[in-house]
Amino acid sequence: MEAEEPKEHRPVVRPARPEDLPRLVELVHEHVAYEKSAPRSPDLAGRLGPQLFADGSRLWVLLAETPDGSVAGYAACSAEFAFWDARHYLHMDCLYLAEEARGHGLGAALMEGVADLARGLGLDQVQWQTPEWNEGAIRFYDRLGATGAPKRRYTLPVPPRPGRAAAGATH
Repeated sequence: MEAEEPKEHRPVVRPARPEDLPRLVELVHEHVAYEKSAPRSPDLAGRLGPQLFADGSRLWVLLAETPDGSVAGYAACSAEFAFWDARHYLHMDCLYLAEEARGHGLGAALMEGVADLARGLGLDQVQWQTPEWNEGAIRFYDRLGATGAPKRRYTLPVPPRPGRAAAGATH
C-alpha cells in the first residue's frame, strides 16, 4: 500500500464575520505597532464592528487563515472615486500578515481575494499605499506586477468649531 501524499494546503481567504472581530482587532494593533504608528484607542472593536458589519456597509475585510484555521492576516478595503480618472476603484487601506504567517502564500492569496472583490464590485483597479521603509512589502507588490507612485499621505484633524453642531447633525 502506497503512502498517501499530503494534500496541498491552499490558503483560505474569506470575508470577516462578527465573531472574528476580537482577532481582527488584535491584528490591527500588531499592524499599528509594525508600522511604528501611534497606538489606537482601546475601544477599536466597538467602533469598527458597527462600521464593518452594518447592512449596506461599503467596507470589506478579507481574512487569511493558516492551514489550522487560525486567522493570520487581513486586507481592509472600501470603494473610492479617482477624480482625475473619473472612475471608481477599490482602495485597499490595509494589508497585514502576522510575522509568522509570512512567506507561505497568504499575502498572495489575500491580494487575489482583493482583486476578486474588485471584480465582483465591477471595479477594474485596486489602489493602496505602503510606507517607503517597508522594503519587504514593496518587493512583494512589485513581484505581483503592481506599480508604485511616489506620494506623501497627509492627515488633517478637523475638530468641531465652537458653538456648532457636530458633523452629520441635521439643521
